[in-house]
Amino acid sequence: MTTSKTTGINERRVALVTGASRGIGRAIALELARNGFDLMINYVSNVAAAEEACAEAQAASGAHQTRVGLCRADIAERRDREELLARTREQFGRLDLLVNNAGVAPEARVDLLEASEESFDRLVRVNLKGPYFLSQAVARWMTEQQTSGALPCYQPAIVNITSISAYTASPERGDYCVAKAGLAMMTQLYAARLAVEGINVYEIRPGIIATDMTAGVKAKYDRLILDEGLTPIRRWGLPEDVARAVAAVAMGSFPFSTGEVINVDGGFHLRRL
Repeated sequence: MTTSKTTGINERRVALVTGASRGIGRAIALELARNGFDLMINYVSNVAAAEEACAEAQAASGAHQTRVGLCRADIAERRDREELLARTREQFGRLDLLVNNAGVAPEARVDLLEASEESFDRLVRVNLKGPYFLSQAVARWMTEQQTSGALPCYQPAIVNITSISAYTASPERGDYCVAKAGLAMMTQLYAARLAVEGINVYEIRPGIIATDMTAGVKAKYDRLILDEGLTPIRRWGLPEDVARAVAAVAMGSFPFSTGEVINVDGGFHLRRL
């Protein structure tokens, strides 16, 4: 860890990425490592994938020699969130960027009229409640760091990874859509509240991205994207596309923006005739 000789404070920027063991989260972690961030990688179940993500991030960092921490935590659980932040404090002593990426898909696509409360509760707990209260705790810590004056040029930020499902109705995935719509509103709420604290908040809104989560519908979206032009840019999105958008925010490219929605969707959001 690079520390100041006079203050003993870690001079390297630190990012916490939830759900970073694979897919979009892993790509974000690798891109941040390339840009000189130290990392806390969060995962919930697949320890082998998480350890692989750590090794890849360290390798990707090159001359930056990124330090990477690993912490298992279910962000839907208060005690796990507390442990995650405690581990981050202990290992790095600071936090500059929170990326709320962790999320789950419905276990089954079910018609809205047949959907279960159990599925709804699971989706809301993981995809909305967890990020909501993790952001609350992180915002308090970032405010503490901001007011201490101990970190020169400190530019903290929170990034929420949502989805085009925040505004696109999918009646067979109603719980997922509701949770992502809530996460989009959460971005606006925290952006409005935290601006006075010097903490900017952003929403990165991916479209159809090639991950494990979308593997089961590949044939459907191949047809819609490649043959029918569902998106103006006729290709699948990649996790790396989302990661580059996060890195742009992390590197301070939007200092006079907060609550901003950055679409990474191949132009899906455009209304066309």
